[in-house]
Amino acid sequence: MDRITSDLLANGSIMKGQVDRLIAKGIPSNLILRDITLSGFMTMSRLHRFIVDNIQDGVYDLSIVDDYDYIHEKDVLIELAKQQDILFIDLDSIDMDYKLTENVSLAQLQKYNVFPVSEDDLSVTIAFSDPLNIDAQEGVQRLFIRKPIKIAVSTKKQIASYLFKIELKDSVKGLVKKIRDELNSIASFEEQQEASSILLLIDVVLKACINGRASDVHIEPTEKNCIIRARIDGKLAEIFIFEKDIYPPLASRLKLLANLDIAEKRKPQDGRFSTLVGAREYDFRISTLPILYGESIVMRVLDKQKALVELEKSGMDKYSYTRLMSGLASPYGIILVTGPTGSGKTTTLYGSLNELRNVEDKVITVEDPVEYRMNLIQQVQVNPKVGLSFADALRSILRQDPDKIMIGEIRDAETLEIAIKAALTGHLVISTLHTNDSISAITRMVDMGIPSYLISGALVAIQAQRLVRKICTHCKTETKITASVREEVQDFIPDNAKFYTGKGCKECNDTGFMDREMICEVLTVTDDLSSLIAQGASLNEMRAQAVKDGFVGIFENGIQKALDGVTSLEEILKVAK
Repeated sequence: MDRITSDLLANGSIMKGQVDRLIAKGIPSNLILRDITLSGFMTMSRLHRFIVDNIQDGVYDLSIVDDYDYIHEKDVLIELAKQQDILFIDLDSIDMDYKLTENVSLAQLQKYNVFPVSEDDLSVTIAFSDPLNIDAQEGVQRLFIRKPIKIAVSTKKQIASYLFKIELKDSVKGLVKKIRDELNSIASFEEQQEASSILLLIDVVLKACINGRASDVHIEPTEKNCIIRARIDGKLAEIFIFEKDIYPPLASRLKLLANLDIAEKRKPQDGRFSTLVGAREYDFRISTLPILYGESIVMRVLDKQKALVELEKSGMDKYSYTRLMSGLASPYGIILVTGPTGSGKTTTLYGSLNELRNVEDKVITVEDPVEYRMNLIQQVQVNPKVGLSFADALRSILRQDPDKIMIGEIRDAETLEIAIKAALTGHLVISTLHTNDSISAITRMVDMGIPSYLISGALVAIQAQRLVRKICTHCKTETKITASVREEVQDFIPDNAKFYTGKGCKECNDTGFMDREMICEVLTVTDDLSSLIAQGASLNEMRAQAVKDGFVGIFENGIQKALDGVTSLEEILKVAK
């Protein structure tokens, strides 16, 4: 039995009978305490107080919480800060003044795992991961000899993360100095835009983000800094932090690369550019948005090789792949891909186009914007400024003798109506629609004003999808699920089901996940289902018929991925439940 549970038993905070009942149920000894807190025998706040009391008495070390996945260091530190009457600081929630770290040895800060947060006339506030470590306090005070230090507390992970950012910042210190020297020595604005050092910095930023598997790069000015974040496996992570003076030349140079108006800072702008990063060429779609301290700049990384990915290799299971390919083999009709923003719908559309394109068929797309350029396909870029909307482009496309049409997104009833008519007049149409699952897409089309009989005649298949993070193979480990979670999924799993999670390691930046994979459901419209759609049947009636026809829902598909050890059960419950 684990140490905390034993100590709670010894002082009478929990009863032996409670523990024995859980052991009889087959709960592993290291998870007894978790189930006791979940069942309400002991609240988490009482448990945190017990741990903190023992830490202050010198019985436990702060690191004891590392042995328990369900006891969060942050919660224990908040309780400790309250009892010690010191400040708990969430470093992610403040706009840091990084000048405090400039004259202090980074090695010393890393040695004590502390981070200087702010300075006033009387003191310097330092975030400690262990506020009870007297040796660390004395060592840090020697680093700041001019003022007394004020002790605050933050999590180990946050402090280590911010120290790593300072290390990255130091690695480009020479380049940043060169940029400043160039800007000071060049008088004219035009020459400043052409300064070579800023291009080198852009190259460093793009390389770091792409090597980190980023899908988007966010450049955000704050009151004191310029922060660069990257979206990796669906989550944003800070990559670089620069002083505010680096932001204007960086923003201007990126706008020049994308042929945007560098003088226009009051309106949003969109553009794109291509550049070599390492040995490969990448396209970047850039968007600017005026905000309080300048412009937020977001660059979508468009890797041309991803556009050519085969659907089967994108994470689709064989059963779903077969059902979708059967739909794509239809000579005419409409196939929809549904899901929320960021669920990989566009990648699936391009994967479908990749399967469809050949010399014998005329394939035309209408997109906003064109993300990937492909051979053998005529791609139309929507331009509302000149009156070229999805509906306008679609009308013209039908006069171009197409065989197959791809519409980037169906946004309104007019576009949907033309797409349905095109599907009914001998064209195969593929597009995306914003709904949560495949069957809901049918009622969504009815709500948009399309008669049920037209939908039943045109619809071939609907795919709904999500992206889930894959467990890092370097730190993958078996995990136990709680009794309440098991109850929630027991209809979908065998009795001896095993689940996995990632502990976090250097390879995955301590996240436990690396890369993402699709989970999906494919609804094929059979004659029986088509008849129900035409009759205006309810969602439940259509779902019952779909299950009879072999339909497997996205949640079941996700559970299977968790059982196969591809992703964690927690990720499936978060994304697909």
